[in-house]
Amino acid sequence: MRKMVRLTLAVLAVAALSSCLGGRPIKYFTLSFPPVPQPTARALPVTLLIGHIRAPEILQDQPIVYRSGRYEIGAYQYHLWAEPPAQMIETVLIRRLRASGRYQSVARLGGSTRGNFLLRGQLYDFEEVDTGGAIMAKISIEFVLIDRSTHKSVWNRFYSRTEPVQGKEIPDVVAALNRNLEQGLSEVESGLDSYFASHLPPKA
Repeated sequence: MRKMVRLTLAVLAVAALSSCLGGRPIKYFTLSFPPVPQPTARALPVTLLIGHIRAPEILQDQPIVYRSGRYEIGAYQYHLWAEPPAQMIETVLIRRLRASGRYQSVARLGGSTRGNFLLRGQLYDFEEVDTGGAIMAKISIEFVLIDRSTHKSVWNRFYSRTEPVQGKEIPDVVAALNRNLEQGLSEVESGLDSYFASHLPPKA
């Protein structure tokens, strides 16, 4: 009897393992942006720190999120981001700001670099949206610039936009989110440039 029980458990374990190994493969996706043009202006006298971009719990994980209808939110089981969306956006933003050459330095908050301005972000939406008639890629994100000498907010930008998805597959959704985010971060860069151009004394 004991041999029969052990044999049954062994068969069940093998079946479970076979089911796991025979499942659909997991696919990972990431963001991709064109190279930033070479800077044409001198760096501003600004050391800029980038704070951690906050996000809802569902966007702090790697599965690609979708919205169906007005209230339902879900996540794909086999289609994941290489990193959580907020973390990817933070990395891309730092790279873009550094490559622009507009600042003396750009670093993450928490390192050894002491900055005179802090840029904070809050991600609200980063998802596929099924409207019933079309598939869209929605991003909603807000940035706030803090003057660390006064600890006051001196500039902010809220970006919310839906980008049409040119296709019906997950790579098409990722491409649309990528285009949408590129537009949003470009607006953030332009807004920061405008603020510093009018609020900083000219360099000697």
